Amino acid sequence: MAIEHDFFGLLESGPDGSIFWSENVEFGDQSVTVDLTAPDQDDVSEAALDVAASLVSSLEALDMVARNAMITELDDRTSEVTEYILQQQESFGDELAEFLVDLSGDVHVDVIRSLQLTSMTILADEHGGSDPFAVLEYALDADETDDVLLVNLDSEGKVQSVTSAD
Repeated sequence: MAIEHDFFGLLESGPDGSIFWSENVEFGDQSVTVDLTAPDQDDVSEAALDVAASLVSSLEALDMVARNAMITELDDRTSEVTEYILQQQESFGDELAEFLVDLSGDVHVDVIRSLQLTSMTILADEHGGSDPFAVLEYALDADETDDVLLVNLDSEGKVQSVTSAD
């Protein structure tokens, strides 16, 4: 079986009924991998695909929302964002400045501004649920895929949480 959608095209299901779509989307001066996945195509509605297409099309605005959420997390010294930044400072030491695109004097904000959006994963079967519908993955060094921050979004594009995946 398959699902056809104006934005995603033909989404064919695998033998287990799952669907998967992947595309590289140009974003600023970088390429972001966007994946749409669901373990069972029967759990994916047309509305979920419409919302997913909308999120992909508004990637720049979502990126701004995600970065603002990260900055808000800096108020909490025990937040995963703060811990991630401290870990990056420790890991890179004096070389951290080489990764920063803007030097405002506030290293924490500079790190957040310098994070690269590496991927967006859309969990199409989570539309309208309490689990994340989309996950944005950020890394200071795009080659270091172990040290990342994950911004979890609901199906309205609102931030649910920011976590690290170290």
